[in-house]
Amino acid sequence: MSHWFNWACRMLVAALALTGAVGCDGRHAALTGKSRQRELPNASASGTVVEIDLANGIPESTSAGGGLFLQPAARTYTGLVRAIERIETDRDAKAVFVRLGAQRVNFAQAEELAELLARVRRTRPVVCHAHALGNASLWLTLKGCDRIWLSPAGDVDAIGIGTQMVYVKKLLDTLGVKADFLAVGKFKSAAESFLRDEPSDAARQEWLETLGGMRQSWLDGASAARPAAAASLENGPWGARAALEHHLVDELGDDMAALDDAKRRGNTRDSKLGYGAGRKPGAELALSELLRLLSGVDDGGGARAHIAVMPLAGSITMGSDGLFEGDGIVHQSTIKTIDRLIEEDNVRAVVLRIDSPGGSALASDLMWTRLRKLADTKPVVVSVGSMAASGGYYLACAADRIFAQKTSIVGSIGVVGGKIVFGPALEQHGVHAVTISPSPEPNRVVYESPLSAWDDATRTRILEQMTGVYDLFIDRVAEGRKMPRERVQELAQGRIYDGLKGKELGLVDEIGGLEQALDWARKQAGLDRHCPVTVEGPSDGLLSALGLDAQASTSEFQAAVERQRRRLWSPLAIVPRELVPLVAGVSPLLAHEHVLALAPFVLAVE
Repeated sequence: MSHWFNWACRMLVAALALTGAVGCDGRHAALTGKSRQRELPNASASGTVVEIDLANGIPESTSAGGGLFLQPAARTYTGLVRAIERIETDRDAKAVFVRLGAQRVNFAQAEELAELLARVRRTRPVVCHAHALGNASLWLTLKGCDRIWLSPAGDVDAIGIGTQMVYVKKLLDTLGVKADFLAVGKFKSAAESFLRDEPSDAARQEWLETLGGMRQSWLDGASAARPAAAASLENGPWGARAALEHHLVDELGDDMAALDDAKRRGNTRDSKLGYGAGRKPGAELALSELLRLLSGVDDGGGARAHIAVMPLAGSITMGSDGLFEGDGIVHQSTIKTIDRLIEEDNVRAVVLRIDSPGGSALASDLMWTRLRKLADTKPVVVSVGSMAASGGYYLACAADRIFAQKTSIVGSIGVVGGKIVFGPALEQHGVHAVTISPSPEPNRVVYESPLSAWDDATRTRILEQMTGVYDLFIDRVAEGRKMPRERVQELAQGRIYDGLKGKELGLVDEIGGLEQALDWARKQAGLDRHCPVTVEGPSDGLLSALGLDAQASTSEFQAAVERQRRRLWSPLAIVPRELVPLVAGVSPLLAHEHVLALAPFVLAVE
């Protein structure tokens, strides 16, 4: 792609942003990574599964987010409630599938949605899938779902209820700033953060009573829905396997396997969108065609049998809304591209061009699962650039074959986890945090807080979670590379290897570059050397630059443009270029992820 086209794309995005121009019995099957059959025998020819997609959030108002574009009313929380209500009288709805992604809901939403879904499940199955569950979303699923699926690298933050309050009086005193507030009412404690170093007795009593009531409702509701889970509701965080063992979830697998489960339970082959982002008829189709033209995408051989090259470069993240949003391997847009490649019959083979030090372990596993499904439909080969380490190698081992250069870095099979704690530093400047919780282990409820260090019990839980992801990583490599698990364990432990050593150890199949990978792909696909080759993903035009594809809905496009508007200035702009991959790699920690599949360093040879 020319520099001119890159510049044109950026200018178009900026113009759109500024003008608003476009209105476990034994080893659980899912843990082995084996593809579940998509066949749905004996399914009825009539009826559908209604999909409720909450993965992009549930805004309360059309103006939520403060951006240039309004949300459609149907995408608000009110629209969600109406959509679920309609399911009850929809005779065509044979089952319901709820996709939560990693989205968290608040307790008020969880309480109502749990009741609404529980009402629906009296007459038809309700299957739910999540990448991660918090206290409230766990309540929702335990009560509202017949079957709960969790991603194999996901987690359940069943940690109890509490809050952490910050007091800055010492800081203001140090700066010579006077806080002058008045309050009416004994419990009107909002100004105490500026006036005191600790909560008043009245404020502490108020918070304990309020949180205690919330905790009891949560415990009662979740325990009544699933008594077997009651003992585990405040003892997390739990990794996926532990959550399964403690009856917090029923199955481990990806969202497609969960959707298939819903179709089987509803005895139907079809599904339709009841709520959330998705392709709509009419205007959405027209928008897709418009965006295809704006993106500079043409057939370029796409209408004929061809090879697709999919670049996977940079750090791996779940989404692009974090503090260090920018280039990289973003789960959301990557999954869309993979799904499109699965469906396109004219794509006869796929070359993954990987140059990544890794990043989010959850995103790596979700993409690994989709890449395995891609490999079930057509040949998939990896060409390693400078590095396919940790999460990057996680993705690579999903392919049929791996090519690497002698100087490529591979391996680093391992995970790292933790958080950055600012509490002690802030204490030196007069900022003091106090945790208030009615739960028996108050330190547990603020385990994600950047103000408090982990205690030993929480550290043990985090280590268990990390160990579970590490074991899963080894399982994925063993399956993908067709190696004994014990052999993978010997090669793991986070060690890295150059391409030659990787080939000697069986982590790489061939020494070679992209050209050799393309030759292999052509032979496997039965195509000659002159067959077309397309480049898919982040480098193929405006849509992918926005993290979208040609099937994007209006609301998805609007949200993507808004993200680009916010990115006109990014904190990464002030980070030295050499440190960008490292800083971006650890950015998932700021999004409350604690387990990373990240290389120990980022090596740049120029």
